[in-house]
Amino acid sequence: MIPEWTLRTRTMDTLSVSKALTGGTCPTDNEQCLKLEKTAIKIQSWWRGNLVRRTLLHEALRAWVIQCWWRSMQAKMLEQRRCLALRLYTCQEWAVVKVQAQVRMWQARRRFLQARQAACIIQSHWRWHASQTRGLIRGHYEVKASLLELDIEILMT
Repeated sequence: MIPEWTLRTRTMDTLSVSKALTGGTCPTDNEQCLKLEKTAIKIQSWWRGNLVRRTLLHEALRAWVIQCWWRSMQAKMLEQRRCLALRLYTCQEWAVVKVQAQVRMWQARRRFLQARQAACIIQSHWRWHASQTRGLIRGHYEVKASLLELDIEILMT
């Protein structure tokens, strides 16, 4: 897309400039006419150069703005990806910690139940042994025989 002001300057040629400068006719001296044409060409080229440079500057600024916006969007997307990766990592870590806690709790409970069962067995054996030995050592035995009947009483203290 070419701006309107560049179209207007392109339609102007050296003859129209030289005619405008001299009042519509070229002087009889060709040297002066060539000098005016060269001067007009220089002015036109300078003006067109300015227009091109201005256009290029505007386009470069627009490209720079777009590049800045794109870089900021990339930085935001990268930060979002980092946050998502961090959240995923922390969720996985918490899951691992919870599984480890459950396994350790299960192991501790199993050891506790084994110890409790062992204690119950030891207690029952100890009570049986105590009841057997206590009756023999400290017990009071009375044997009454009457009509083929035997009563044994064991007193424990």
